[in-house]
Amino acid sequence: MSVSVFEHPYLSGLLGDAEIADLFSVTTEVDAMLAFEAALARAEADLGLIPVSAAEHIATVCGSFVPDIDALRAGTARDGVVVPDLVRQLRDAVGPEAGAHVHFGATSQDVIDTALMLRLKQGCLLLIGRLSVLEARLNDGDQEFGERRLMGHTRMQAALPIKVSDRISAWRDPLVRHRQRLESFAADGFAVQFGGAVGTLEKLSTKAAAIRLALAAELSLSDAPQWQSQRDRLVEFSGILAMISGSLGKIGQDIALLAQMGGEIALAGGGASSTMAHKQNPVAAEALVAIGRFNAVQASGMQQAMIHEQERSGAAWTLEWMILPGMVMATGAGLRLALELVGNIRSIGRDGD
Repeated sequence: MSVSVFEHPYLSGLLGDAEIADLFSVTTEVDAMLAFEAALARAEADLGLIPVSAAEHIATVCGSFVPDIDALRAGTARDGVVVPDLVRQLRDAVGPEAGAHVHFGATSQDVIDTALMLRLKQGCLLLIGRLSVLEARLNDGDQEFGERRLMGHTRMQAALPIKVSDRISAWRDPLVRHRQRLESFAADGFAVQFGGAVGTLEKLSTKAAAIRLALAAELSLSDAPQWQSQRDRLVEFSGILAMISGSLGKIGQDIALLAQMGGEIALAGGGASSTMAHKQNPVAAEALVAIGRFNAVQASGMQQAMIHEQERSGAAWTLEWMILPGMVMATGAGLRLALELVGNIRSIGRDGD
């Protein structure tokens, strides 16, 4: 059994997301950290800080290097982070001459935070794509059923009739705004982290800013001064994730209530009961509600992780590792389920009198 529902042998069938999970796999994370080391070597060579031949060799080895995961595990238990042992192994693989130039001027947090940004950027683009498809499906539903009538409800009581289009607008419009938020964030929110031991890049002297800019360009990330104790970017991103999940939860809650009342929505699929053969449970709708509430809780944890003491916090940093991947996974799963759920609407509303 797995502790995480997102990777559980069978719960992941409901709450998992293979595409997002791949971004947080050990292989993808290590590849992203090696991409940082290769890009750093190239950037430093371009500015004359290390020999070009050393940078080329480092980049070549990074392209095929497979670390000893058991050793990384032991190193992380000892050091609190994976990078010291990863760099040790990489230097051994590169050899003594070029190995002296591996990781020059950088620190563990530079590697881990930049590797995270590389993967979050990929995840963000996936989420934008799914939101766009979901918007299109809701638009299709609006075209087909929008003029039909629904009973509007306020405070869980029947109020006045509305059009199906009114309800779909309440589902779709926030998703459009969330997609726009993600697109705006994707433009410059995923920034390289490069600060060295205490954020001053003290080993790089007057070339520090130029190397950071070159490093960002190599990795297709935004250039920004070090942000190792400034976690507002990650909290902002997690806030967008929580808003997406909350809006999807509203859709799920509405559809579950429509299914409960009967007569106003017809859904294909649905979940079976082990004892009541006549039931067709709105499983995807319920999962969207749960995911929305899960991410709302996790967002508060990300706010806690903003509190870094002095120039680096091991505690706050570790808390991010515990929370943020699950938020991205939950959001991806929520969009997957919402696409399934909206695609399964066969009819909604009643024809007008």
